[in-house]
Amino acid sequence: MSKDKFRSLRRLAHIALLLLVTLIFAGLVSALLALPPVAAGLSNAVSAQLPGTGIRSPVTATLLDFRGYDTLLEIAVLLLAVTAIRALGRGDLSGLRPGDDILAFFGRILLPLMILIAGYLLMAGLDASGGAFQAGAILAAAGILLILAGRQLPLPDEGWSIRLGLAVGLAAFVTVGFVCMLVADAFLDYPQHSSTYIVFLLEVCVSVSVALALLEMFVGVLRGGATGSRPRVTGREQQ
Repeated sequence: MSKDKFRSLRRLAHIALLLLVTLIFAGLVSALLALPPVAAGLSNAVSAQLPGTGIRSPVTATLLDFRGYDTLLEIAVLLLAVTAIRALGRGDLSGLRPGDDILAFFGRILLPLMILIAGYLLMAGLDASGGAFQAGAILAAAGILLILAGRQLPLPDEGWSIRLGLAVGLAAFVTVGFVCMLVADAFLDYPQHSSTYIVFLLEVCVSVSVALALLEMFVGVLRGGATGSRPRVTGREQQ
């Protein structure tokens, strides 16, 4: 194939790709413009079913009761992402610059506060804004702060406790789902008299899994694409 013919085919491919992107964009814009100016949404339906859940927060009721399948799949995706990161291999963190004294000082001050905030968000999720994902994100941020400050943390491949923590959210959802099938003949159909306790148990387990998964992803980014041994995160250099 001559260079001129190859260039012509390449130009045609670019034009076809541009037309395809333009059509997709035009379709999205037309769909957006076709939406009503004020959408009724499902707020009325959620509010009507909220008393039967024992949860006063519509967001938590939607995530862990009405749309429990979606949350279960989200936890599964997080666990799958962590598995993929670990399967790609880990490099050596020994070249990571240890945290300075200022970062370590603020870490000691902020760590208890971050744990307290995570606990509050977890407890408040039943009645107001908050919940497992927010609490897990705060806990993961606390772990990241410790790593950046040069603290030594256990890695998921160094003990069963960390691995179980990563899987406890998905395991809790699946276990509760099958128990509900035995009691109510429907997967994740919580009994009304104990739905509040079940949702809180799920939130605790999900927050642990989310925190460890986000922390594992951060450590994977620090390691980059390096491969080799899997040592522990290095601590502060001894003077």
